[in-house]
Amino acid sequence: MSPTSSLIRLSQEGKTESVTRRLVEMIDLGLLVEGEQLPSESTLATQLGVATVTLRDALAALRARGVIETRRGRNGGSFICAAPQTTDQALFDQLREMSTLELRDLADEHAAISGAAARLAAQRAGPEQHARLGGYIDALTTAQERLERRRADARFHIEIAVASQSVRLTHSEARLQAELGELLWLPFDEQPDPLVIEREHRAILEAIIANDANLAGALAEAHVARGVRRLTAIRLQQMAQDA
Repeated sequence: MSPTSSLIRLSQEGKTESVTRRLVEMIDLGLLVEGEQLPSESTLATQLGVATVTLRDALAALRARGVIETRRGRNGGSFICAAPQTTDQALFDQLREMSTLELRDLADEHAAISGAAARLAAQRAGPEQHARLGGYIDALTTAQERLERRRADARFHIEIAVASQSVRLTHSEARLQAELGELLWLPFDEQPDPLVIEREHRAILEAIIANDANLAGALAEAHVARGVRRLTAIRLQQMAQDA
C-alpha cells in the first residue's frame, strides 16, 4: 500500500469540497508534486470514488485557486502547480487563532493516532516499509528549507501509518499533518532542531524494525507530544505579549 493509494479514496462520495480538500492536502504534503500530471478525469474519479461531474467541479475550484493548471493539446491534461510558500508571520498568525485547549486536544489526538500506528507498524511492517521510512529520515537530514523538512517529517509519520496497514489511521495521520505539520516547523528560540527530530525518527524506526510495538508506540507518542507542547509554549508567549 502506498501513501497516495491509501489516502486517495474518500469516505463521503459526491462531495466536491471533500475532493478539493483531499487533493490540496496531498499537494501540501508532497504526495503530489509540482509539475506532476494528474490521471485522466475518469481514472481519478474512480480512484476517489466520486462521479466525474463532482471531480470536474473540484478541479475547476483548484484551477481558480492556482493549485493546478490545465493544458490543451496532444500532451495536455491537468498539472500540479508550485505549492504556495507560507510566510513565518502567516504561521504565527495562524497559531494565534488557536486556543491552548485546542492545542491540548490536538496533542492528545495526534499522540493517540501516531502511537497506535507505530505499534501496528512494528507488528506488520516489512523490509520495504522499513526502507521507505529510512529514506524519509535521510530526506530530512539533507533538507535545506523549511518546506522540505516539513514534508520529510510529515511523510515519515504518514508512512508509519501506511505501514500499519490501517487506512483509517493513515487518513487521520495525513489530516493531522495537514493541520499541524507546518506549524511544527515554526522557527522560535533556535527550535525546532532538525538533528533532534532526526534522532527521534531513527529511534522510532529502530523500534519498528525490532518489532517492539510498545517501545515504538511510546516513542512516537512522546515525539509528537513534544512538538505540540512547543507550539503551546509559543502560544502562551503570544498571549502574554498580547496582554
